[in-house]
Amino acid sequence: GALVQVQAAEGAPVRQEHLPTREQQLAALQSGGEFDVLVIGGGATGCGCALDAATRGLKTALLERDDFSSGTSSRSTKLIHGGVRYLQKAIMKLDFEQYRMVKEALEERAHLLQSAPHLSAPLPIMLPIYKWWQLPYYWIGIKLYDLVAGSQCLKSSYVLTKDRALELFPMLRRDKLVGAIVYYDGAWPLCLLRLGSVGLGGALQGHAHRSVGFGVCGVWGVRCRDVLMGKEFDVRAKCVINATGPFTDSIRKMDDQEVPNICQPSAGVHIVMPGYYSPDNMGLLDPATSDGRVIFFLPWEKMTIAGTTDSPTDVTSHPIPTEEDINFILSEVRNYLGPDVEVRRGDVLAAWSGIRPLVTNPDSKDTQSLSRNHVVTISDSGLVTIAGGKWTTYRAMARDTIDAAVREHSLPAGSCQTMGLQLEGALDWSPTLYIRLVQDYGLESEVAQHLASTYGDKAFEVAKIAQVTGKRWPIVGKRLVSEFPYIEAEVVYAVKEYARTAVDIISRRTRLAFLNVQAADEALPRIVDIMAKELNWCEQKKKEQLETAKTFLYYEMGYKVKTDQLTDRSEISLAPADIERYKKRFRMFDKDKKGFITILDVQRVLQSISVQMDENTLHEILNEVDLNKNGQVELDEFLQLMSAIQKGHVSGSRLAVLMKSAEENLRRRQAIPVDRSGGGL
Repeated sequence: GALVQVQAAEGAPVRQEHLPTREQQLAALQSGGEFDVLVIGGGATGCGCALDAATRGLKTALLERDDFSSGTSSRSTKLIHGGVRYLQKAIMKLDFEQYRMVKEALEERAHLLQSAPHLSAPLPIMLPIYKWWQLPYYWIGIKLYDLVAGSQCLKSSYVLTKDRALELFPMLRRDKLVGAIVYYDGAWPLCLLRLGSVGLGGALQGHAHRSVGFGVCGVWGVRCRDVLMGKEFDVRAKCVINATGPFTDSIRKMDDQEVPNICQPSAGVHIVMPGYYSPDNMGLLDPATSDGRVIFFLPWEKMTIAGTTDSPTDVTSHPIPTEEDINFILSEVRNYLGPDVEVRRGDVLAAWSGIRPLVTNPDSKDTQSLSRNHVVTISDSGLVTIAGGKWTTYRAMARDTIDAAVREHSLPAGSCQTMGLQLEGALDWSPTLYIRLVQDYGLESEVAQHLASTYGDKAFEVAKIAQVTGKRWPIVGKRLVSEFPYIEAEVVYAVKEYARTAVDIISRRTRLAFLNVQAADEALPRIVDIMAKELNWCEQKKKEQLETAKTFLYYEMGYKVKTDQLTDRSEISLAPADIERYKKRFRMFDKDKKGFITILDVQRVLQSISVQMDENTLHEILNEVDLNKNGQVELDEFLQLMSAIQKGHVSGSRLAVLMKSAEENLRRRQAIPVDRSGGGL
């Protein structure tokens, strides 16, 4: 998500080896010079517009009020696709517009796979068939999908027998399963467009609030405030592009208060579950949910992502996933998995809501029809607005937008240059690049693969600043949390790429918040410490960043609904025998009969069974269950935890596993060996 400052020049702009600092970018914006194009909005569409304009030689600036891709762009299904369901609608309703949208999306899918091969890859997606008549129906539809893609078809779709389908996707419900159809779309794991080395003609600024005004002689004036520093300044441009997604209408009304709304926001919730819910290399499509929606079930970063919902919503910067939506997705997942796979509420590791900016075309006579396609519109004063669309078609959206801007404002630019343009990291990337990282720097293989697939050929820059671990292996690369391959050096690198808050790191520069909210919470103190060193934060600033990030996790990433599963004290549904068994286990740690256990109690028991554990790790384990946040786990809290585990509301509790293991270990140590007692007791 980093765009670079380059003076506008005739012809194609040059690539730059190093990003200018945020301060240099800010100075460029404040210089008082006039830009050809000013883009408002730093999501996929806004960054795409800035890239397109700059590669045409236009002096370009971009403003984003938060972090790049902090809105809808970071909350997608992680899929680049043409839209199988849209093709179905196109055929059933003879809708040429839907067909054209699918064809364009399939062309753009192929472009993305070629322009960022380190980020994207073909992903097989299974469509299970449970009724014989559905087999020819869906087979024809999927084959038409291949046909529309033409020469850009990723791989040909195929039919599977029941046995073969279960072999590839063993979690599937086998009852009444007829077979399956497998087709291919593209996996897109990240949320940021790293455009740094492409060379943009202008400047970029994240965390910058703005208000739009129109001046004289066709020159726009935009009033900006640097959110981080509090300083206000004006930016002048010949053309302003509104690429603000769900906030499209709020910017349009700054230009003309009487303009009717064109954006119809829709909320889509996704959840993340453990990786064992799906195969490592195959997704699942539910083409018709109980309420007529579509649910994807996809492998992502060794986890499983499921979604999405589709319901009207209000526009907000901080959408919150609801328990109702989470349970709806879980219910649909249960319908497709076998009865031996217990789909538990407690297995939801993260949940989020994103707002789709569905639009009505203001130039269309049918004002009630919502479009999944994009719309470019120009106001009487010349404000260019791009709305709608999706990640897959960001490049085509940008092309259409800049074409319109060039025509409307007579800008000195030629045709679009982005088709075939490789994104940052792709130039010298190869599938075996990670091996060089392992051999040259002594990184773990998993970490090296992560860096190569995230940064491409820029992974070496991250590896160069990785700290020595002090271990025999790996030599460098300290992890932020043990179960994920993110390393501390990525935080330092992210600051160079304009990350300025802890939320920027956990949600966009890494995907910890989207993969596991508890892991993100555990990593926060170290992340804040590293950022404080890089950005010279005082203790008060560190405290503020920590609190803000925890609030983000609590409300926006599903930590609240996850915690609510444990904090609902309405009942502890345990059998009397279970209660006694858990009380006995608790008392093994609470030797002093205080009614609660602390980290010292746990350490004492672990020492008695010769188990060593880092004190910070113990603090994290207790903190998961310490609902009162008073540094101790009370008996009621422990019983509540065990009750929630039995009901499937909570899974993977490290404290529960630790205490059970310690109890079994102590019992074995206390037993009298039979071979030493002659067989008697």
